[in-house]
Amino acid sequence: MLPQSGAVAPPLPQPATRPLAAPRPAAALRAGLFPWVPVCLSAGIGLWFLHPTLFGAAHWTVMACLLALSLTIARHAPLWADRGRIGWPQADAVHLAALALSFVIAGTGPVAFRAAHVAAPVLEWRYYGPVEGRVIQIDRSGRDRMRLTLDGVVLHDLSPDRTPARVRLSLMGDDALPPLGQRVMLTGHLGPPPAPSSPGSFDFRMFAWFDGLGAVGYSRTPIMAVAPPQGGVWWAHRARMSISAAIQDRIGGQAGAVASALMTGDRSGIAEETNEVMRASNLYHIISISGLHMGMLAAFVYGAVRMVLVGVQGAGIGLARPMHKWAAGIALAAAAAYLWLSGGGVATERSFIMVAVMLGAIIADRRAISLRTVALAATIVLIYSPEAVVSAGFQMSFAATVALILVYGPWARVSPRLPWWLRPVAMLIVSSLIAAVATSPIAAAHFNRMAQYGLLANLLAVPVMGTLVMPAGVIGAVLALVGLEAPALWVMGIGTEWMLWVARFVADLGGAVTGVAKPPAAVVPLMGFGAVLGILCWRPAARRGVLTQAGFVLAMTLLIAAAALWMTARRPLLLIAPEGEAVGLMTPEGRAISKPSGGAFVVSTWLQEDGDMADQETAAARPAWTGDRRDRQAALSGGWQVWHLTGKGSGTRAVAACRADRIVVATEPVDIDGKPRCLLLDPKRLRRSGAVAIRMTADGPQVTTGQPMRLSR
Repeated sequence: MLPQSGAVAPPLPQPATRPLAAPRPAAALRAGLFPWVPVCLSAGIGLWFLHPTLFGAAHWTVMACLLALSLTIARHAPLWADRGRIGWPQADAVHLAALALSFVIAGTGPVAFRAAHVAAPVLEWRYYGPVEGRVIQIDRSGRDRMRLTLDGVVLHDLSPDRTPARVRLSLMGDDALPPLGQRVMLTGHLGPPPAPSSPGSFDFRMFAWFDGLGAVGYSRTPIMAVAPPQGGVWWAHRARMSISAAIQDRIGGQAGAVASALMTGDRSGIAEETNEVMRASNLYHIISISGLHMGMLAAFVYGAVRMVLVGVQGAGIGLARPMHKWAAGIALAAAAAYLWLSGGGVATERSFIMVAVMLGAIIADRRAISLRTVALAATIVLIYSPEAVVSAGFQMSFAATVALILVYGPWARVSPRLPWWLRPVAMLIVSSLIAAVATSPIAAAHFNRMAQYGLLANLLAVPVMGTLVMPAGVIGAVLALVGLEAPALWVMGIGTEWMLWVARFVADLGGAVTGVAKPPAAVVPLMGFGAVLGILCWRPAARRGVLTQAGFVLAMTLLIAAAALWMTARRPLLLIAPEGEAVGLMTPEGRAISKPSGGAFVVSTWLQEDGDMADQETAAARPAWTGDRRDRQAALSGGWQVWHLTGKGSGTRAVAACRADRIVVATEPVDIDGKPRCLLLDPKRLRRSGAVAIRMTADGPQVTTGQPMRLSR
């Protein structure tokens, strides 16, 4: 129909034009506010660790009141703005600040509850006598000795309410090991979990508390069976150890031990020499089942199952859609089976939670790899296992994951410009480099060493692990159901042999390991919170607000403060072992140890924290100490001296040596009437103070003592 005269003709249709694609928002912007939840929870957990204590009714009441107050403020802030009492910008700021405070307070609750939940008696003296208990774990110590962890412990003449729930004993003999779940008896030397080697050192007592470990020691006697191995869940644990033994027998050597550790979590077959070369090459993370292993296994199963299902669907066999959800569900089941097979350690459980959240996101049609999914995994871990926040494994795994997510966007824009054959190699190099940059400061702060060629080792070993070892392990587990696992284990053995060769090759390179001095305790929290604030507060220039700018400035301030503290930190002049068995004096050549033997673990910790790669014998040969092997003396500034008296009669000799301007350390109790003229440190005084660090000032020695264990049942 023609338009009437004077009417305006409708416009002709124009060809469709594709709108210009807007730049993708930053990962932190897309994630919204949820990633702040684990940050606030971590802050609350960290506050508890500043002064760890078992909460009473008063503590819980105060926490409940503070939580109720903060939630009330968060709820009423918008109402105040709606009534005109405050402006909307101020209301938003108050609302968010009150919510953040609520999560900080809420973060203190799980760790305080867990500390009370795992509370168990801790042995407070030396014990020698019969030890009876059920074997719940078998592993290997740092001195290459097999260890048994027992629960249901019975000690001679000790009431049940004072008996530790768990004890751990190193075995000095080569007797056959009992099966898991068997009740055994042996004669043991036990003591409380050791105090830190120096003020600020790793506190094994805190780790032991959350693990329910109330005593550690050793035994030189044969193991006697008291009752047959228990059934039920212990049958499954024994089956896991049988699988471990079968893998070690089929593959053989340290390659078999490493393969067994990767599949079952049993590291008892790995010699300490192998552990050392793996640490020196920065491949030790391969031995410990972590997010890398769980992620590789889940990715392989997901990819393989999806290809099979798509192939079946393409062949005309009707299957429900979508296939990627089926594949994610099967991969989740495989990850759960791997969790059981590996023994379900804390690190493995944490890794399973991360993988389960990502696979669950696929099933729920959400982005699997994003800051939001990582934040959800972190939140679950912090609620389930809040003490993990102070562990190196938690910090390093989440730091690497977040760094890789942040670099994914730039990589997606750059990778299409590369040749197809170069992309996998470039992706491997970039991901390894980013993960190394993100985790190296944390590793250096915790372990006081840096593997200079760790990137090279990981580039050579990790691809083999992802393409050969883990797939062969999965295929071998499936084929083992019909007894055809031998070819898969052979392939797996080739992969683990290659990884061990790489570790030895890199560890033997000159300067493979560099010592790093231990930073002050505040450095790691400043570093962690500064990095997280910087990531979450970063915005494109057009979307920067006052709060995000202030947060970013605060983040940079925290990072600069952490670097300044670390670079300007000075190690203590004098260190005294918790039982007085060793004294270390800092000299221009490094720390000089008073004796070439005695207190080996404590001394090795001192040297490691100094960033010193020397052993105790070398450190004892440094010029500083004089005198015979029992009575050692060294000069300090300001006319002071330090005397270290050991052996029989050291307490009596200390009385004569105790004079003004002297620090006297004795390994026997010293009885002096009145206040000593010297600074006296003997076993009874060190039992109250723990390890001691001394700095010399114009006013004399400045003493810092180790923190006493505040938790008690």
